Amino acid sequence: MPITPEQRDEIDRLRAVTATTRRATVPALEEILYQPLEVLDHGFVRVIDYMGDDAAVVQAARVSYGKGTKKVSEDSGLIKYLMRHRHSTPFEMCEIKFHVKLPIFVARQWIRHRTANVNEYSARYSILDREFYVPAPEQLGAQAVVNRQGRGDVLEGEEAADVMRLLREDSERAYSHYEEMLNHREDGSVIDPSRQGLARELARMNLSLNYYTQWYWKVDLHNLLHFLSLRADSHAQYEIRVYAEAMLDVVKRWVPAVYESFTEYRMGGAHLSRTGLDVVKRLLAGEPVTQEASGLSKREWRELMDQLGRSES
Repeated sequence: MPITPEQRDEIDRLRAVTATTRRATVPALEEILYQPLEVLDHGFVRVIDYMGDDAAVVQAARVSYGKGTKKVSEDSGLIKYLMRHRHSTPFEMCEIKFHVKLPIFVARQWIRHRTANVNEYSARYSILDREFYVPAPEQLGAQAVVNRQGRGDVLEGEEAADVMRLLREDSERAYSHYEEMLNHREDGSVIDPSRQGLARELARMNLSLNYYTQWYWKVDLHNLLHFLSLRADSHAQYEIRVYAEAMLDVVKRWVPAVYESFTEYRMGGAHLSRTGLDVVKRLLAGEPVTQEASGLSKREWRELMDQLGRSES
């Protein structure tokens, strides 16, 4: 299960309290504050705290007092300008803190984004839960032939069944051995009073990367958007992409004007090289352009044609 009964009690207690503040708050985000947004089989994303809103971005850009202009359209236009021209500093004025529960192998990808403050659950101090990620059958992709770090066709039949069995058996066995080495069960009770048990910091090395960890992750809006531009992309690994998509929905609630400009210019836009832009100009002029004559590599040519909605030629 994504959250324990104890965590649910804590969430209910936190949500039962309402504070009076002069700080900017966002009703749509307040609706889901502390609530777990379930991801994968045991994971979640929770918003724990936040600072700022759309008006804070505008305020920072104009270095003005209070909120932005009286016209929402003018604030939206400024935010679009900032996003379009990659003026990042105003977006850094907003921050958000997440509580995330995720498989360890996803965490190892995620931690490569070194622009946030992170505090992870310590398996040196506590015993990890018996929770591990097993992909849904439709996510059991074979190794891609072209992309060495991607997936190809979905495994089917007996091969898929064997993979699911191995994942579950190996994970269960690893946790049983983890408990045996610790000489403690998942609930903390002692297995054999006559044994000492191995230190937690050593016993944890026996667990596989599909076991779940948790952390608090605090980041400013600019660096969050950079994270989402990479991890919510269709080319990102599925298991981290679904976390990014959940967080993208949070951004939509939190800063809707920023979300609109981000999806317009970053997620839905395209970045062209100088040579790529020249190819587009030549095509618009009616000139027939081939990959060989374009000055682009085969891969960049293919990407450009995909962006333009043209089949390869």
